[in-house]
Amino acid sequence: MADLFEAIAPRDGPLADRMRPTNIDQVVGQESLLGPEGIVRRLLSSGHVPSLVFWGPPGTGKTTLARLLARHVDAHFETLSAVLAGVSDLRKALTEARRRKGSFGRSTLLFVDEIHRWSKSQQDALLHAVETGLVTLVGATTENPSFELNRALLSRVQVFVLEALSAEAIQQLLKRALRDDPILAAQDLQVDGDALAALSAAADGDARRALSVLEMAVRDARQVAEAEGSEVPVLSRERIEASLRHRTLLYDKAGDAHYGVISAFIKSMRGTDPDAAVYYLVRMLESGEEPRFLLRRMVIFASEDVGNADPRALRVATDALRAFELVGLPEGVLPMVQAATYLALAPKSNAVLEAYGAARRAVRDHGALPVPPQLLPGDDAISRQLGHGRGYRYPHAQGGVVPGERYLPQALEELQLYRPRSVGLEKELAARAAHARRVRNEPAPSGPSPTVAEPGGPRAPEESTESD
Repeated sequence: MADLFEAIAPRDGPLADRMRPTNIDQVVGQESLLGPEGIVRRLLSSGHVPSLVFWGPPGTGKTTLARLLARHVDAHFETLSAVLAGVSDLRKALTEARRRKGSFGRSTLLFVDEIHRWSKSQQDALLHAVETGLVTLVGATTENPSFELNRALLSRVQVFVLEALSAEAIQQLLKRALRDDPILAAQDLQVDGDALAALSAAADGDARRALSVLEMAVRDARQVAEAEGSEVPVLSRERIEASLRHRTLLYDKAGDAHYGVISAFIKSMRGTDPDAAVYYLVRMLESGEEPRFLLRRMVIFASEDVGNADPRALRVATDALRAFELVGLPEGVLPMVQAATYLALAPKSNAVLEAYGAARRAVRDHGALPVPPQLLPGDDAISRQLGHGRGYRYPHAQGGVVPGERYLPQALEELQLYRPRSVGLEKELAARAAHARRVRNEPAPSGPSPTVAEPGGPRAPEESTESD
């Protein structure tokens, strides 16, 4: 009897449930999956549904599609919430699936909502049932399955990506709700022209959210009309905005939305778009992000993406961090915005990052190569006997660059790790580096030099301590 009743869409629950599609053609959006050539539509045509995972933002139809798949293949729809259910609940569901299959020949589609919340052991408990076909697993997640699902389970399912719904698709759904839902249709509403457009744009691609706000706004419009003695409630843009006033932004500090927005913030600065950088910065702050996390990211960005093209960028970022520590919120957002706009408009160079990567590869590939002996301190008789420090020429007495001098280990003499770009200050640094390289490649001057640190003789100023 449960299957009979669950086949009937609820008529007295929330609007989002009342508007849940009863067939695939009623689902809005997701054209890549549900269009004429969509892979989910082809699966339905084949009559076979494999175990799969729907990955997408909230309110994009993951649960709805799972219900429709179960109905299409005439399978019992069993649902578990990974937030509430443990291994014992899963085992009970699998026992029932085995009984149902053995006694009635009825298959089970097991829908696990927020499957990423399950631990490795909980996910492992699914493997045998999925592999033997005891159940068809349909998981729903807002997180990247590649990071959140066990490799063993991931190898047994297909992953389908659901996109956030477009504003046009949500507006289509809202109009259908006003027309087809008996409760809303009975309200005899007057709908202002841009009210639905405003709600569609503000819904962040979440159909469930849009329908919930619509239901709240209609109820408020009815109450206002009754208070004012008007027979016709008006669904206006102002009424929609009032219902949206306390909405929370789509942003989870531990999830994909978090990493997606911080990625957009960094890439906006890298792409020299201060407007986008400020938008994403403020969006994260308004969503409750820890300001120090954002400030640390800007300090990293100043070296990683600006570097010596504008050395002041690092000072700006660290000064913003110090300023925030001094004044806190709310005024502390101002140095943050100042730093973000400066970093976005600074000349860009990742030469520092590439120099680090190249140096790390050289160390890993060649190990601890011997340091040129003239660079070693000759502080004692044994060191001097080994030639440490012999022939070292003091650069300050040589115009800053010593002809013929070598500082890298011999096996790496031709290695160029830092390659300044032709932007900002690095254009000048590139010229300096090229000049220094030319001078070092010149023959060393012949004859003794008063700046040569000889064993037992006078030492260059930097050689006057125990070691370097």
